[in-house]
Amino acid sequence: MKKLILAILCLPVISVSASEYDLQRYDNYKYHNESNERILFILDFSNSMSEYLEGQTKAEMMVETVKNILPAINPNTQVGLRVYGHRMGFTPFEACHASSLLVPISQLNSGAIYGALAKTQPKGMTPITYSLKQAIRYDFLGFSGKKHIILLTDGGENCDESPCKFVMELVRTRKDIKIDVIAFNVSYADDIDQLKCTSLVTSGKFYTANTAAELANSLRNTVQGYKKVEAKIVP
Repeated sequence: MKKLILAILCLPVISVSASEYDLQRYDNYKYHNESNERILFILDFSNSMSEYLEGQTKAEMMVETVKNILPAINPNTQVGLRVYGHRMGFTPFEACHASSLLVPISQLNSGAIYGALAKTQPKGMTPITYSLKQAIRYDFLGFSGKKHIILLTDGGENCDESPCKFVMELVRTRKDIKIDVIAFNVSYADDIDQLKCTSLVTSGKFYTANTAAELANSLRNTVQGYKKVEAKIVP
């Protein structure tokens, strides 16, 4: 009886030749990720996201990029969407509480996430800290295991709070939350420092992106919990 040897090389292209059973096993490996991890996107729809970059608004670029990377997420992983800055508000208080969970955390909801993003327009302020508080207090309520926030913003907090100070207090009692931050076209050094602190204090990753390609690469890195591989069945 011939033996099958599985040769795996870390290469940027996936090429598989196998039986249907082997393909299923390979897919399970390819999407290796923590089965109990929950991912929540917190995305910026503040007014500055209506500015143009490379021929389209930053909001349009963000939505299109998120749509393209959603299929890279393990289909068994539960994912949700919160946005902020999508309402103006009649008072600063209202504007700084413009944060909504548009898609609750669950499995197989990529279509719902993209649909919600396509209907959302940039309008208001940048309540980052309030959004993080809402996410941790309510969006992850009842979930055990790891909680992974992917925060994308094109500016720092402008609602008289500090996300850095908030997470520094948070990690004193919570070790189950990781925040990856993507600073999208952010230029002010103070804003960069605040956002970098927000990620690194929670053992998350910090990315800067100023082009569509850099944005896509940053988002892809935050959601891919596996390496692309080439697998071949050799008799």
